[in-house]
Amino acid sequence: MIDVLLGLQWGDEGKGKIVDVLAPQYQVVARFQGGPNAGHTLEFDGIKHVLHQIPSGIFRAEALNIIGNGVVLDPIVFRKEIDGLAKFNLALTQNLIISKKASIIIPTHRLLDAAYEQAKGAAKIGSTLRGIGPTYQDKVARQGLRVGDVLSPNFRTKYDTLVAAHKTILDWHNFDYASVLPAAEDDFFSAVEFLKTFTLTDSEYEVNQALQNGQKVLAEGAQGSLLDIDFGSYPFVTSSNTMTAGACTGLGVAPRQIGEVFGIFKAYCTRVGSGPFPTELHEEIGERMRQEGREFGATTGRPRRCGWLDLPALKYAIMLNGVTQLVMMKVDVLNIFDTIRVCTHYQLPDGTLTEKLPYDLCDTEVTPIYKDFPGWQTSLDGIHTFDAMPAELANYVSYLENELNLPITFVSTGPDREALVHREAVGV
Repeated sequence: MIDVLLGLQWGDEGKGKIVDVLAPQYQVVARFQGGPNAGHTLEFDGIKHVLHQIPSGIFRAEALNIIGNGVVLDPIVFRKEIDGLAKFNLALTQNLIISKKASIIIPTHRLLDAAYEQAKGAAKIGSTLRGIGPTYQDKVARQGLRVGDVLSPNFRTKYDTLVAAHKTILDWHNFDYASVLPAAEDDFFSAVEFLKTFTLTDSEYEVNQALQNGQKVLAEGAQGSLLDIDFGSYPFVTSSNTMTAGACTGLGVAPRQIGEVFGIFKAYCTRVGSGPFPTELHEEIGERMRQEGREFGATTGRPRRCGWLDLPALKYAIMLNGVTQLVMMKVDVLNIFDTIRVCTHYQLPDGTLTEKLPYDLCDTEVTPIYKDFPGWQTSLDGIHTFDAMPAELANYVSYLENELNLPITFVSTGPDREALVHREAVGV
């Protein structure tokens, strides 16, 4: 079976840490969507490292790491990531393989991203400007480049054809590319040569062979469920399917192969960029939460919007993903609050209450209805069992389990991989 680990909110839930923790139980760790807009932060042995495209199992020597076909890969960022890992003396060319069917981000994709956002003005989506959206656009339009194309003798011709199409659009937007594109292309083609030193393969065969051999596979998602292109707060979403179903199409595995689904959520909510956020805190409490949680984008450095936990949104994501167990992150950030709030319902403009996400959440002003809990107001350092938790935190966890009708099997009490309460055996 292939287990899936994904975020249940708007991304930044802490997926990288949990993949790193779970990886020793798996022989294969595979990324199934997203690209360099992801920032998966791992902290251990006093070291902090951020991964963008490389699976978070890379620090576990016994795991084969796969960049799947659903990923959009930037060769320039990839080379920088590999260079950043050099100090760890990892056998990267042996335990990291890349799908030939993964789409490639080329320099003009980044320029298109910037041009599109600039044209939207105040209505901008809040893109990370990494070229993700335009790359997925080309994929759907059947004109994109894929990793396997770099091995083709006419790769440069394919590249030039795509760039010519992009320049037409950039010219229409009056977007200056002449001053930056030549240097970017030099970096790109150098990075492509570097990329070719790794194993480029039809990774769907690798994944399915591993499953056939009885190996355990962990599929790692990027971003979060509420940013899904179909089910997120459209149009303020990413360009890929961030749900469990995306693991099937992003790696080439059948739905019947899905086993456990680990749903990761923060004890509160954050969001980067534009889009609806019903429980957002605009005043001093939100700023305290941001500073305490170091809520600044791992990829962009942008400050994240912060707010209380949103149960209607969380239940929605759990339903769509078929979550089997929950992972609760960053409870330590709430140590400083004397009262913890949880949104249990939305009040619609006509006064009715609902637990469902409205289709037009972007245009419907919903009022969150809260339930308050006493805070624990104490450090969680050194706590590794549920029984050792402050009673207020234990009650908070138990309440959420009852409301969500799922076990919370991991509770993260700090950024380090050891700062974790594992409550019961996971089904892996």
